[in-house]
Amino acid sequence: MIWLEILVLAVVQGIGEFLPISSSGHVVVGLALFAQSGYSIPEKERLTVNIMLHMGTLLAILVFYRQRIWRLLGEDRRVIGLLLVGSLPAGVVGIAIKTTQFGGAIEETVLDNPLVAGLMFPITGLMLLWSARRDTGQTTCRELGYGRALLVGGLQAFAILPGISRSGATIVAGLGCGLRRDEAATFSFLLAIPAVSGAGLLETVKLLRHSAESTPPAALALGALLSFAVGLVSLWCLVRWLRQGRLHLFAWWVIPLGVAVTAWQLL
Repeated sequence: MIWLEILVLAVVQGIGEFLPISSSGHVVVGLALFAQSGYSIPEKERLTVNIMLHMGTLLAILVFYRQRIWRLLGEDRRVIGLLLVGSLPAGVVGIAIKTTQFGGAIEETVLDNPLVAGLMFPITGLMLLWSARRDTGQTTCRELGYGRALLVGGLQAFAILPGISRSGATIVAGLGCGLRRDEAATFSFLLAIPAVSGAGLLETVKLLRHSAESTPPAALALGALLSFAVGLVSLWCLVRWLRQGRLHLFAWWVIPLGVAVTAWQLL
């Protein structure tokens, strides 16, 4: 049953990482549903599974934006500095969670809590609805200021909460900073590379040193591969819909979902 759970979560991760519906929120809710049915990945191994699925979607970003990443070594060198500045908030939050007692308590009580996800889904929806009222900017990633890059990074750090879409929050922040729609998506997903790769590297080292007792490594590898394939298709769809100005339509999924999940958890 653990194979089925990982494969289902891989599909959810591949869709939710790129479409602005919060992959972490959907994964948390999915785990809660599996647990209620009597089947669930052991709690101590959930983070490992989550990180490995994120590694699959990270590979999708690297493949989809391979030409743009190559340009970072040439005409887009300035963007590297912007990405470093934008990565600071998530880095500070991540270190605090991993190294402090308060951060550990937050990780245990908040980040895997389906009620928190239910409460945060509507906030993602409101951000998406706001984006529909925002005129299209003309700024490219190279022209973005460092202060605005830090603002986008702050929204990425906020998206550590389940139910807050990382892609949705950072793309909306980019639009608010005047970026073109396609450039907002590009900066959002380039910004994901340092955050996801850093966390994934640490978790991979941990996995190699201490093999999971009940989660087969082959299941993790297959889940990562599936999240890559689904994520690549989802990323292509997102960029297409964003250019058409249809990002806000996903609000009509996450807002009712948040209400339903919150009612489920409270009742």
